[in-house]
Amino acid sequence: MKINYLLITAVVLSVWFGACVTNKEKPEEFTVDSNSPKIEIGEIEAQFDRLFSIGGLRKANIAVSYFPNEDAVCLQYKSDFITYYQFWSSRGRDAFLTALEKYNEDYAERNLDRKERRTKQKYDIVQGYLIWQLHTYAVKAKANMNVELGYVFYSRAPYFTVNQREAEFISPTSRSDNRDSQIITIFFTRAQAEELAALFARDFLDSLSVPNSNRPTQVIDRDEY
Repeated sequence: MKINYLLITAVVLSVWFGACVTNKEKPEEFTVDSNSPKIEIGEIEAQFDRLFSIGGLRKANIAVSYFPNEDAVCLQYKSDFITYYQFWSSRGRDAFLTALEKYNEDYAERNLDRKERRTKQKYDIVQGYLIWQLHTYAVKAKANMNVELGYVFYSRAPYFTVNQREAEFISPTSRSDNRDSQIITIFFTRAQAEELAALFARDFLDSLSVPNSNRPTQVIDRDEY
């Protein structure tokens, strides 16, 4: 019996590649338990659109806290009567620091373009985690969302921007509780962005006292001499 080795080889390869795709683990989504221990680490100022985006920008305070179990930094603020808890992972914070560095370089070299479109995602897009609710006793919606890092001109002045894209909450109990969050832009002057960058810094977060934390101890690679 004549054996078609090419056919057998093709079948074996297809099965092998199929197994690789099936067994490939999906990247773990970034989530935070809002009831985890947290450390209040400061408050910063930034600008938001005015109520229902009518008029100019308004200045507001943003409370910053650290969730050591998840290694997450939370920015808490209000917009249109809704309280938002915007969580940043270690990867997201690193992207913020890199984006701010690029923005400062473009600012210094006068490379910021007033006419360019889609500048709000000029430097990066990262995944964040969002919790939002209308009041304390309302449904606490939660979902992952994308955060765009870039800049925008407003009244002829440039701002470094964190553009929070919409998040979709699917309630496990009732369809009536399903909801989408609003797209919200946070506008930073360079000084304001640097204040947040200081709170995002790894050295600063590692210096915090973290009692009763389940965060694993990091093992530092080093050369033996």
